[in-house]
Amino acid sequence: MGEFAPGKNADGPLRGLHGAGAAAVLEREREAMIPRYTRPAMGKIWTNENKYSIWQEIEVLACEAQAELGNIGITKDDAAWIRKYADFDADRVDEIEKVTNHDVIAFLTCMGEYIDAEVPEGKEKPSRWVHYGMTSSDLGDTALCYQITQAIDILLDDVKQLGEICKRRAFEFQNTLCVGRTHGIHAEPMTFGMKFGMWAQALKRSQVRLQHAREGIAVGAISGAVGTYSSIDPYVEQYVCEKLGLTPDPLSTQVVCRDRHAEVFSAMATCAATLEQIALQVRLLQETDVIEAEEPFKKGQKGSSAMPHKRNPITAERVCGLARVIKANAQVGYDDVALWFERDISHSGAERTALADSFIALDYIYGKMIWILDGLQTYPASMMRNLNKTRGLIYSSKVLLALVNTGITREAAYAIVQRNAMATWNDIQQGVDGPTYRERLEADPEVTLTQEQLDTIFDPWDFLTRKDLVFDRLEQLEF
Repeated sequence: MGEFAPGKNADGPLRGLHGAGAAAVLEREREAMIPRYTRPAMGKIWTNENKYSIWQEIEVLACEAQAELGNIGITKDDAAWIRKYADFDADRVDEIEKVTNHDVIAFLTCMGEYIDAEVPEGKEKPSRWVHYGMTSSDLGDTALCYQITQAIDILLDDVKQLGEICKRRAFEFQNTLCVGRTHGIHAEPMTFGMKFGMWAQALKRSQVRLQHAREGIAVGAISGAVGTYSSIDPYVEQYVCEKLGLTPDPLSTQVVCRDRHAEVFSAMATCAATLEQIALQVRLLQETDVIEAEEPFKKGQKGSSAMPHKRNPITAERVCGLARVIKANAQVGYDDVALWFERDISHSGAERTALADSFIALDYIYGKMIWILDGLQTYPASMMRNLNKTRGLIYSSKVLLALVNTGITREAAYAIVQRNAMATWNDIQQGVDGPTYRERLEADPEVTLTQEQLDTIFDPWDFLTRKDLVFDRLEQLEF
């Protein structure tokens, strides 16, 4: 970012605290997601304290730019005074807003009180230069875009941590056999490391989406009413944006167009969907009838109030639930794109809630998935038991190809393979101890395969002769 570190000054981490603790501020100022799902760093971004701190910096920077231009009466001494004495008190802003019914005016009034408090009697008030030629949208939209970049930076750190965990654990289990499932049905052998590898690749795509969304939202607009620069020099916009690490919006029509915000909502929704997919698989792996992996279970943790034996995947379930909120909020972002003419504020209330909720919830579930996957308990013996559960049916595709290689048609080979497979499957369905799939094939006179050929076919590693290809690709993955 630029020179400004939002929410920080020489006196402490949050401007305007005036002795209040950070935790109290978060509790008092949080406008959206409940504290249960709010991690401190992300929660702080969406406090009024942080928002007002950014507003203050934008206004001060605009004054400095105006002083450098020299086109109006503000001097560099005036700008320096404003820089020194500018401050706010969030409670005072709230008090004023009850009268003004306008949050920006309430903030500017409060800030002006601080700026002018030490001005000697009879001297002109420096606060008159604050917000000169600007609109509320110039201030609010530029600040919001900055807030969003702050929040995305936290998410980028989240996805980096989770991606690196998945990559590490993919190689940890690259040679751990398990059964792959399609439609929930046993398909063919794979390795458990491939699951982690797939998640790592998906998380890399999440990282790219977030980076692209950040690029699109990292803009500022200080162009005045309907974006014509009628009362403000474009230099002010350029100066402020440069200091904040933003790019001037090339044509803002007073508000920053909401397709940029919709892209952020969309990126977050897709990230949430990816986490939901991973969490859902953890839940399925933890099923009693599968039990190949479990989310961590802490000492002293209780699974059920009525059934003490239970270890429920409650954290993974929570991830899936909050992912639904984030995905649903994306619709708000899409709906906010269509505003009347050059602006209205129909997006404002929806945005204040949905943006904060989505960022807070996504950060939270990233944190939970980091905890789950880093500490995921795995059971290779159970994986092998499940691999053999269908008595060799998972090797049917290799049998099919081997029979085709003997010279018969694929249709004829398929009929032989399926006939024996369904007989084995019927025994499994009925809980009957019958012949294995291989034993049925060996007894079928139409199966002309040798014992050596069958040994190769019924070796799970024969399916994985090219697995190094995917792990070589994974090795190149960087977060």
